[in-house]
Amino acid sequence: MRVATKLSYAARWLPGLLLQNILRRQPEGNAHLIFALADHFEPAIVPGCGKARAKIDEQECRLERWCRDYPQSAGDWRDSEGYPFRHTYFYPAEQYHKGLIDRLAEHCEAGWGEIEIHLHHGMDAPDTAENTRRQLIDFRDTLAMEHGCLSYANDSSIPRYAFVHGNFALANSAGGADCGVDSEVQVLADTGCYADLTLPAAVGHPAQISKTNSLYECALPLHRKAAHRRGRSLVRGNPVTSFPLIVQGPLLLDFRTQSHFRRLGIENGALTRPNPPSLHRLRLWKHAGIHVGGRRDWLFIKLHCHSMDPTQTDALAGPLMGNFLRELVEGAGARREILHFVTAREMVNVILAACDGREGNPSAYRDYRFQRYRAGQRVAPRAVAHGTAKG
Repeated sequence: MRVATKLSYAARWLPGLLLQNILRRQPEGNAHLIFALADHFEPAIVPGCGKARAKIDEQECRLERWCRDYPQSAGDWRDSEGYPFRHTYFYPAEQYHKGLIDRLAEHCEAGWGEIEIHLHHGMDAPDTAENTRRQLIDFRDTLAMEHGCLSYANDSSIPRYAFVHGNFALANSAGGADCGVDSEVQVLADTGCYADLTLPAAVGHPAQISKTNSLYECALPLHRKAAHRRGRSLVRGNPVTSFPLIVQGPLLLDFRTQSHFRRLGIENGALTRPNPPSLHRLRLWKHAGIHVGGRRDWLFIKLHCHSMDPTQTDALAGPLMGNFLRELVEGAGARREILHFVTAREMVNVILAACDGREGNPSAYRDYRFQRYRAGQRVAPRAVAHGTAKG
């Protein structure tokens, strides 16, 4: 991508980011750090080859290695309640394979994360709202009924889910590429999505919007193109009334010259082999200050990765991750941090509790509104196929 093009994209969000940096205040005293890792989990990925797909036996080997190696690298280091650093596995709807999800669900049931919905579409030609709705409902009901995944709201049996858009192009926000559905946020709302965790986008990506380091409800009509580009920031004492929420990860300037992104100086929360997790990056994630207004001591740190990309796995299931988790946990007291390792669902529940003015330990609200399905639980299939789900 040409430098001029990258600069034109950066001009959308850089001025606001600089203002945030001036006005941002850090919490006084102990800070609760609430971590979630959105894993764009694609066992079929062929690095650098676009739409190519690995053979199924290779996908099975990748998944088995992951289920074996990740607990070994991360299992010794726990948060303040004894939870390991878990992944939320956003599995692509268009790449569904029953055997792979059965194995991944088994890994999650052992305490290593939860499965949610990912979707790549509109790559060859613009998709339609009708086809997107159908694909989301089919995959949603399959995950809930066949695999005991996803969640429900309080006493409802309607499946609810968190979402990540493939190639970051939520609601046709990438200039018409990799989507085609202007009304996609409305489609997500209609099919039971309670939160989108797509942003921030990759460095220099056209889908990046001007609103950054934020938790918010969409302010534009949900059927509008890129309805998430405007939003009402969440505030303590103001209960959420509209879903899906937009849960962003950190996006900051990184002035350290040895950063992987040293030419651009950008921190966007992506965990990769050339830019693995570190205490330096932790300081940036904290400095992003992503919180519910009036609850500055609860900081939400949403990161993202591609753990099934064989060029990235070393940073996520090996010594790099193990060393970071050791430093993170062992040094938390000296840094006046209280650690909470959560899934995307649990993060949203804590966010909702903060909006409702709840006090105390944020981990008490991991199941605040959306609870996990369990194997054999009754599900009402296609219950929200044509109406907005209530939360």
